[in-house]
Amino acid sequence: MADRTAIDTIKGYFYQFDYAIVKLLELSQDSDTIIVEGIEDVDINTATEETAVQCKYYAKTEYNHSVIAKPIKLMLNHYKEVKNGTKKRINYKLYGFFQSGQTKLTLPINSTFLKDHFLTYTENKIKRYHHLELNLTDVELDDFISLLEIDISALEYQSQVSKILTLLMNHFGCKAFEAEHFFYNNALKVIKDIAVTSNIVQREISKSEFLKRINFKRVLFNEWFITYKGEAKLFAELRIQYFTDLNISSFERFFIIEVPTTNYVRAELKDLIFTVSRKWSKLSAREPHPFCPYIYLHNILPQELLDLKKELFSEGFIFIDGFDFDGSEFNPKSISKSANNSNSIKIKILNKLEYIDLTVKEINKTKEIYQFYNSNPFFNVSYPSVKQTHIQFSLLTDIKKII
Repeated sequence: MADRTAIDTIKGYFYQFDYAIVKLLELSQDSDTIIVEGIEDVDINTATEETAVQCKYYAKTEYNHSVIAKPIKLMLNHYKEVKNGTKKRINYKLYGFFQSGQTKLTLPINSTFLKDHFLTYTENKIKRYHHLELNLTDVELDDFISLLEIDISALEYQSQVSKILTLLMNHFGCKAFEAEHFFYNNALKVIKDIAVTSNIVQREISKSEFLKRINFKRVLFNEWFITYKGEAKLFAELRIQYFTDLNISSFERFFIIEVPTTNYVRAELKDLIFTVSRKWSKLSAREPHPFCPYIYLHNILPQELLDLKKELFSEGFIFIDGFDFDGSEFNPKSISKSANNSNSIKIKILNKLEYIDLTVKEINKTKEIYQFYNSNPFFNVSYPSVKQTHIQFSLLTDIKKII
């Protein structure tokens, strides 16, 4: 039961975040803004009006008036504060999805309905009248109703996600995979990050700033996106998208991998090297264009790299690293020589980051670069004709599951 409750709570947060994303994408002006966790879950500010939205996802709940009574009372509290003070009048909206029962509410409502079903309640066996406690008249309640929108037929969870993906595809002119794994993934992180900020000023974001912050094509290892997608499904989709041309094309592939500074296990790194080599090499004598991949291990200590090479060599795993003899300088021509059945070169190890660029420029064949990073991409050289893929990961074992 506790696990299901936790899942429902997380899904409720996702629903609110997704609603914020929808509202940002639907804003008509780039300067229009929203505030996450402002007066309500999402405050929408345009040049002409401000709307505070309470967003709820009741996927397992039948609609009853009592379910939305509390948020409406809180909205009425704010209305009273604004009426008695100098704050700007705003609009209020309750946006909720319910499993059933929507026919119980007939819209629009009047002040009598508001009082009877949302503002009158029993607490500790005592009947209470919220409107009387706020000293509000029927005229004032009618004014509040004129500012209030109730929508209890909100989009279902996955339908709202689909709407986001359509909006993103239309805006960025991209395909469904990019909309979901790049832009939606990025959007979730942006909204989550500002939602937990204590300063309300930092929880406000304009449409233009939002689009700028989500407009990059890197697969983020975002815990919220992984929760939404599921780790196994995410890894499977990345594998299908990027790593299914297995051993088909004789491209020159570079696997640029950041070695974690904590929880490093050499055996895991060796296993990953063997996997990259096995899946992305083709050395058969019958292969007209044999090939094997390049690998660069970022942040690995020089001594650890040396010890790793010694182990690979002692196990008969043949590699080259671009050094022709002891004391020589790195030679991109040497490391870019073809692997084949005769020399049995299974992988090409690049010792330093700068060797990647030297080698890429040396090769005339089709090239692809796959960068796996922990926090931020570390190889930022762009090439007009080279496909580059950036994937964030947490554990080395994640990479093996992806490729």
